[in-house]
Amino acid sequence: MPAQDKSPMNVDALQETAINAVELFCGIITRPVELILRPWHGTRYFQPTVIFCSTMLMILIPAFSAAVTGIGSMIPFSHYVPPPGMFGMGSFATLYFALSFLHGIRIYRRMVHMELEEHSEYEGAALPFIYLIPGSKSFWLTRILIEPALLFVTATVLQDVYVIQSGLSSYLHFAALTLAMKGFVGWYRSWEFLRKILDARNAGPIIAKLIDDQATQDDLARIHLASFPRNVEPEVRKTAANIIARAFSTSTDTGTAKGETHDAH
Repeated sequence: MPAQDKSPMNVDALQETAINAVELFCGIITRPVELILRPWHGTRYFQPTVIFCSTMLMILIPAFSAAVTGIGSMIPFSHYVPPPGMFGMGSFATLYFALSFLHGIRIYRRMVHMELEEHSEYEGAALPFIYLIPGSKSFWLTRILIEPALLFVTATVLQDVYVIQSGLSSYLHFAALTLAMKGFVGWYRSWEFLRKILDARNAGPIIAKLIDDQATQDDLARIHLASFPRNVEPEVRKTAANIIARAFSTSTDTGTAKGETHDAH
């Protein structure tokens, strides 16, 4: 579809806003996990909004969990028993802040010495042992399927052997789902960027036919255009076709892939 006016109710603008909201939400949930999975992430991989909200999340969830535990233990005759497991959300929050401090030193160094970094939004390669899993050589398959599945299974096993508590396990299960969704959004942006370029290229011959009044209804249906009225002057037809061509070009220019350079396969 050619680009249209970016009014507040424009469908494309609403869809882009919704995708950004989903990506932001998933990034907030997954950042504590990604600090472990992405030890070599770039300086701009996590935006300041994500860092702030994720940090607040790691402050509030352990505090809420501790409050619930305290209230439960004070109820008379309740015989409250804490969830089994050695580590809970409080322990995970401590790990989060320790990793944030260590990554902060590395990120600050790269921000000061920009020559140390080639792509600031690149999340870095997967952990070395993940490449032992079949299919892990595919970048997007690893991000969308392998890493989230590994996180989900690991959380389940650690809970079953009483290493982590049920609250932390539930968070990690949810983080695995949002990690998969975040990977899918990244893949979709890359695919959409390439797809718009191909659509614009394929629309070129149809627009040329439209100028010469040789385009059939089937040709125009592929790019959602209607034919000109029969009594339109050739000069008007040519001017209108040029406007349509610029609209398709604008549609391609506004579709960014957020710096991704990976194959959309």
